[in-house]
Amino acid sequence: MQQLLFAIFTMVGGVLACAAYFFGTNWLLDKIFPSKGMTGAQASQNLRITNAIRPWLFMAPALFALAIYLVYPVFESVRLAFHDRSGQQFVGFSNFVWMFNDGEFRQSIFNNFLWLLVVPALSTFFGLVIAALTDRIWWGNIAKTLIFMPMAISFVGAAVIWKFVYDYRSEGSEQIGILNAIVVAMGGQPEAWMTIPFWNNFFLMVILIWIQTGFAMVILSAALRGIPEETIEAAVIDGANGLQIFFKIMVPQIWGTIAVVWTTITILVLKVFDIVLAMTNGQWQTQVLANLMFDWMFRGGGDFGRGASIAVVIMILVVPIMIWNIRNATKEMER
Repeated sequence: MQQLLFAIFTMVGGVLACAAYFFGTNWLLDKIFPSKGMTGAQASQNLRITNAIRPWLFMAPALFALAIYLVYPVFESVRLAFHDRSGQQFVGFSNFVWMFNDGEFRQSIFNNFLWLLVVPALSTFFGLVIAALTDRIWWGNIAKTLIFMPMAISFVGAAVIWKFVYDYRSEGSEQIGILNAIVVAMGGQPEAWMTIPFWNNFFLMVILIWIQTGFAMVILSAALRGIPEETIEAAVIDGANGLQIFFKIMVPQIWGTIAVVWTTITILVLKVFDIVLAMTNGQWQTQVLANLMFDWMFRGGGDFGRGASIAVVIMILVVPIMIWNIRNATKEMER
């Protein structure tokens, strides 16, 4: 009960504090540079000044939060990457030399590569197909709602749900895991799916695909509805069938949106952490970079140098994709 009251107080207090900040800064700005009761030239000058300052006042809290929670951690991570486990003694590139010679790091890179190959491709593909199909049926909005619902679930919550899907009980016991129940019902033997090396990575990927397909579907559905009807009608008149219209007329026109969705999911995959932590904790050759960073940074006494060096590698992989994604999104908006 105490936690609930504290959460309510925090939300209400946060909203009131934001409202007080915006009203207060507006009032103060108008007091310093008043336009009412001033002569024409002075009022015009004060209006120009306030119009130039006001957006920065609105953005100041966000910029401050970005500086504290994004900019500072980036520079601090880079600094720690060149220091020892305590973050005090400079060790140069020792952490990076260790990292690229470490078997677990190489396993993490390989697993992340698998995730990058499978998850963005299948999430985008399923999202595109579902978006195209649900636009053709009367209950399409209901289907879209059901498919989008996993987006509202946290990654840890989704992992807990899928633990019941993959749950394993010894042979002869009642199987509460859906997958093993189906296998046993068909005459097979139950398997501990999460302990099967290599293939267990794909079982984990299914969870993220299940979550992200709804995101891809919503974005791509909006893009499909923006295609001019004239091009589709012209293709129909020319005798094109459904598949030809879809792949040769519709997909090329929304290729920019497909690329944005693909790269957005790619960035998420590079940072995947919660699912692996909740399902396997990196055991049975399922380790990924973010979970490995967490292990070195916060477990076993903590090694800030090695943990930060892994964080720097993740950042180096993510930043170019993010820049490319922002540029493509900007071009799409300009169109």
